Amino acid sequence: MPTILNPYLNFRGQAREAMDFYQSVFGGTVQRSTFADFQMSEDPSEADQIMHSQLTTDTGFTLMAADVPARMDLNEGSSISISLSGDDEAQLTGFYDRLVDGGTVIEPLAKAPWGDSFGMLVDRFGVQWLVNIAGSPAQPA
Repeated sequence: MPTILNPYLNFRGQAREAMDFYQSVFGGTVQRSTFADFQMSEDPSEADQIMHSQLTTDTGFTLMAADVPARMDLNEGSSISISLSGDDEAQLTGFYDRLVDGGTVIEPLAKAPWGDSFGMLVDRFGVQWLVNIAGSPAQPA
């Protein structure tokens, strides 16, 4: 699987509506996960908001989006992130480590509840990055 670079849009409670709109424009299929799906909501009122969504079109477009929880800043310039994803752990970990040099860790690169390794950072230029390394789903205890 090659490493993929995708735009990632951030919203405050409008990700579902926005992705439905983009699907109506571009066609394709939208996949969604809510914060409740992975027990990731700290605020019960945000449980049904979108933790991650991805629109994949027949023409090869991929657009990702999420709702930013109220506990996290959403300022001008932070409404879009760049997502790196794939299964080459060494390559993606190296990208994460180099991007965070002089930047700020938002989420350390670590095993996520959905089975992948995931991390978020802001680089030294203020650009937000999401790194997702494909893994095996966690086995129930």
